[in-house]
Amino acid sequence: MTGAQLPAPDAYAPQSGDLSYDVESYDIAITYKPSTNRLSGRVVLNAVARRPIRSFTVDLVGLHASKVRVDGDRRTAYRQGPRMIRVTPSAPIALDERFSVEFAYAGSPAPRRSRWGAIGWEELEDGALVAAQPTGAPTWFPCNDRPDDKATYRIAVTTDAAYSVVATGERVSLGRAGGAATSVFEQSAPTPTYLVAVQIGHYVETLVDLDGVAGALHHPRVLSVAVKTAFADLPDMMRVFQRAFGPYPFARYDVVVTADPLEIPLEAQGMATFGSNHLDGSEERLIAHELAHQWFGNSVGLAHWRDIWLNEGFACYAEWLWSEASGGPSVEACAAAHHAMLRALPQDLLLSDPGPDLMFDDRVYKRGALTLHALRRRVGDPTFFEILRRWCADHRYGVATTEDFVVCAEAIADAPLADLFMSWLSQTSLPSLRRISD
Repeated sequence: MTGAQLPAPDAYAPQSGDLSYDVESYDIAITYKPSTNRLSGRVVLNAVARRPIRSFTVDLVGLHASKVRVDGDRRTAYRQGPRMIRVTPSAPIALDERFSVEFAYAGSPAPRRSRWGAIGWEELEDGALVAAQPTGAPTWFPCNDRPDDKATYRIAVTTDAAYSVVATGERVSLGRAGGAATSVFEQSAPTPTYLVAVQIGHYVETLVDLDGVAGALHHPRVLSVAVKTAFADLPDMMRVFQRAFGPYPFARYDVVVTADPLEIPLEAQGMATFGSNHLDGSEERLIAHELAHQWFGNSVGLAHWRDIWLNEGFACYAEWLWSEASGGPSVEACAAAHHAMLRALPQDLLLSDPGPDLMFDDRVYKRGALTLHALRRRVGDPTFFEILRRWCADHRYGVATTEDFVVCAEAIADAPLADLFMSWLSQTSLPSLRRISD
C-alpha cells in the first residue's frame, strides 16, 4: 500500500491515531498509587509500517514521556505536544517493516476534555477506572488510538496490595512484594485501544458460570447481596444471546460494580462496569446491552466511528430480545414504543453518518434497533438470525462497515435489500411503522 492509497484520518476523531502504522501488540506495565493519583509506566508497542516512515505519532494526553526508543535506539528523537508524541527514528522505516517503540512516562492521570464529555482515566472515591470510548485511551498509556487498529495486550498493574485490579484479558499471575501487588493480564483477542480497561478498587470476586463461559462479579463486599440479585439473570442472558448471535467470542466475561454511582455503564473487551446506582432492578436492560456489546462492537469492531450504529443499534436490539425472552414486553411492543418516541423527535439524524456530535445520541441506538427489526420483518426469523450469526462469525475479531453488513444481509437473504437499508440508514425522515412489516 502506497502513501497515496492510505485512507484519511477518521472524520469523527481526526486528531487521534496515525495511519502510517498498525500496532500488533502492546506490553503495558504501570504502577499506580490511589492515594496520590500517581501513575508511572513503561509501554512497548510492536508495530508494522503501512508505508515508508520518517516520523510518526503516538497518542498520549496529560502524562509526560521521559524516554522514547525505536528498536532500542538511543538516537531516537521525539517531541511531545498536548495530544501526542512525534517520534523520529534515526533511520527511516520501510514499508511492511516491523519495529518496536518503548516509552517510559509518568504523571497524574485524568480524563481528557472532549466533545463527548470527560473521558479516560478517572479517579473514584477510593480507586480508579478507565472509561475510554471513543478517544480516552491515551490518558493512561501511549497508543495508536484508532478504532480499526486492533492489537493483543499484556498488561501488568502494580498498586497497593489492599486493592483489587480487574483489567482487559485473563489474569495470568498475581504477585506480592512488601505492601504492593502486581496483577498481570493477557488479552490474545485483537482489541482496539478504546476497549482496553483497568479497574482498581476494594473488590471481592464472585465466580459465576455463564452458560459455559467463565464469568466473575467484582464488587465491594457490602454490595454482595445487591449484586447477586441484580445479576442473577446473567447466565440466562448469555444463553439467549449465544443462541441468537453464536458462541460468546472471548475466554471470559467480567463484571465490575463500583462503590461510586456512574452516569452510564461502561463496556470494555470481555468486561462491563456498572455503578452502585445500577443495582435497583430498573436497569436490567443495561446489563443485557453491555453483554451484547461483546459480540457487536468488541468482537466485530468498527472500521470508522460513523458506523457506530453497528455497535449501539445491535446492542439495543439485544435489549428487546432479552425483554421478550424474560417475559417482558415483546420485541414488537418495544419496536412500536420506540418508533412512536422517535416520531416525536427531530428528523435530522442520518444513521449511516450521524456526525461526531450525534454519534451517541439515543436516536442512533433506537433507530439502529428499528433498522434491524425492519430487516427481520422483511426476511423472516430464520434468515434474520442466520444473518446475525454469520455477521458475528465472518467478522470475528475484525472490523467492518455498514456496507459490509448490507452485503452480508443480501447474501444470506439471497435478495436485494437496498431499498430497506436506504430508507433506514441513508435518509433522515423516519420510515413509517407500516414499512417495518412490509
